[in-house]
Amino acid sequence: MITDTEGIVLKQVKAAYGRRMVLLFSKKYGKISAGTSITEKGRNKSALAMRPFTYGRYELFKNRDSFHVNSAEVLKSYYKIGEDVDKYMNSSYILEFTEKVLPEEQPSLAMFSLILDFFAAMENRKKSHGTLVLGYEIKTLKIMGIMPRLEQCVCCDASCGRENPPMYFHIGEGGVVCGNCGKELEIPANDTLIYPLNFGIVDILKYFSAHSLKNFENLALEEKVRRQLQTMIRHYAAYYLDIGELKSESFLREY
Repeated sequence: MITDTEGIVLKQVKAAYGRRMVLLFSKKYGKISAGTSITEKGRNKSALAMRPFTYGRYELFKNRDSFHVNSAEVLKSYYKIGEDVDKYMNSSYILEFTEKVLPEEQPSLAMFSLILDFFAAMENRKKSHGTLVLGYEIKTLKIMGIMPRLEQCVCCDASCGRENPPMYFHIGEGGVVCGNCGKELEIPANDTLIYPLNFGIVDILKYFSAHSLKNFENLALEEKVRRQLQTMIRHYAAYYLDIGELKSESFLREY
């Protein structure tokens, strides 16, 4: 069967006889693996659509067990991402993160829209690219249905407000621990699942969850706050989505 779909190439792997396997996040079929003889090299429309950070339309041959990309064309190229090292590295991390969280062959229009919003915002962003990455990860948790509980304590279900503010973020329990419960909480040494809350972290999480990435164009967190939040959310995503260490993380740390 010949069909077509809009999509984004998440990864390419060289195969035998000049062929490649591509991991395509398609709008119609979700994340799929497909063989192709198209490479990124060349100036034809199909080659251009196989490059990173390109939103394209892909003609597929689909049989019962596999997909093959016959041809492709560019719908939108976010080429400015590739012209800036920091943008490129952070965006490469998002491609790998997205690859890991998406299930096979399950369409997600929400995730598809989110990654396009990310590309558009990253292309226009001048600095603090990590803030945008963090926003993407938080919104991914919401789309996947595993957003942490932020309004009520995960231990006693009491509302967390001014009179009883949250004291800890508990990854294993899936949300915040109120001040009353936090006083009784025993935290093992070197525990990586429980974090003290400060710097208005809960308010930041709520804001990122509620607003579009398009609203983050001029938003930049202080680096100390961003790093703490990034660590928490990365561990949270690893815990609930079974994501191991990503190759692109090591490049970000080195950069």
